[in-house]
Amino acid sequence: MKFGVVVFPGSNCDADCYHVIKEVLGEEVEYIWHGETSVAGFDALVLPGGFSYGDYLRTGAIASLSPVMPSVVEFAQRGGLVIGICNGFQILLEAGLLPGAMLRNDSLQFRCLTVELRVETADTPFTCLLEEGQVIRVPIAHGEGNYFCDEQVLDELRRNRQIVFTYRDPNPNGSRANIAGIVNQERNVLGMMPHPERCAEKVLGGEDGYYILASMVKWFKEGGR
Repeated sequence: MKFGVVVFPGSNCDADCYHVIKEVLGEEVEYIWHGETSVAGFDALVLPGGFSYGDYLRTGAIASLSPVMPSVVEFAQRGGLVIGICNGFQILLEAGLLPGAMLRNDSLQFRCLTVELRVETADTPFTCLLEEGQVIRVPIAHGEGNYFCDEQVLDELRRNRQIVFTYRDPNPNGSRANIAGIVNQERNVLGMMPHPERCAEKVLGGEDGYYILASMVKWFKEGGR
């Protein structure tokens, strides 16, 4: 399985994702510079965390207009696996691959801590090694992780079981319905604010994040089952 890690000016978790994919999962991986216009040859794409373009407009807004993004959108529309982590989640929202928007944390503070997440659905390519209702511990580090959507979108997310992760109390950023991660209706695109790549090895103090990224490998190698 070949992963591509998309690098934007200001990405700062790209090397972390690359390391986990190559050294922990043992899979092939390459960086994709934001100025590229093709993602041909990849089986999964990772949009890592950071501060793309300095977040000088809305977080992820400028990155969503990068030359590589039309190919990322097309890749996702063809059914390719895409995971956006933290700033990557924000970029997926701005690109229209996921519904909703991000607001400033309700505390107006940057929050950096390990949180507990509840797995709301295990029937996605990103959670097939987890169990519904399972509680995992994953770090967060963001200032604008307050997920917002209107009532209609929230109803759709609940009805279609697109809410994948929720924060266990206390909610660290004020996100609606405690949402920490969602998938699209086709279930091949995941956006999540917490950082699974930061807790994928025992040396980092926890391995819960490993099972999110390893789920992608299992799903792909078993032909999408």
